[in-house]
Amino acid sequence: MSLTLYGYQGSGSAAIEAALNLVDRPYQLVNAASWDPASSLDELKRVNPLAQIPTLVFDDGTVMSESAAILIELGLRHPASGLLPEDPAGRATVLRGLVYIAANCYATIGVIDYPERVLPGPSEDEAKRVVQRSRARLHELWDRFADQFPAHPFLGGAAPSALDILATVVSKWSGSRPHLRAARPAWALVFEKVEQHPAFVAVFERHWPQQP
Repeated sequence: MSLTLYGYQGSGSAAIEAALNLVDRPYQLVNAASWDPASSLDELKRVNPLAQIPTLVFDDGTVMSESAAILIELGLRHPASGLLPEDPAGRATVLRGLVYIAANCYATIGVIDYPERVLPGPSEDEAKRVVQRSRARLHELWDRFADQFPAHPFLGGAAPSALDILATVVSKWSGSRPHLRAARPAWALVFEKVEQHPAFVAVFERHWPQQP
């Protein structure tokens, strides 16, 4: 039986698609998102009442959400894939980076997308200020990430890992690429290598067609 992935174009579900391609697992993709009532939202809610994407349903019926957690589980189920490095030091680096992105970058992006969550009933000017400051904070977080996780030639080692996949996808859909190219140009090249990897190129072209 194949797996079922609930996701949406231009979203974080691209990371799970890329990982599934790498581990060579067939999957059914269901187009669903909380912001698109015309999508398969009701079906998504039946398996995940929080309506989060990505949500992955394994062939044994196990339901998982949270991109970092899904990537870790896929790495554990497919140790030969390289999603999680075999050596303890490399694996520790990847796990640390995955949690860093989930705990810091994701949280800040949430404020950018929904400023009213931190400032109830903001005026247009207040919402703009919250978004601007949060965007600046997101850039700071990416800079710190780049300084702590040097590429050699990928973040997880000689081949792309779960960390390379998640960092590439999140930096893409959060709109942080222009900043990274200017602030950390050599490091930003890692993302371009990941996007052109044979296992991932079709995923990125589908999610972000003609977007640099």
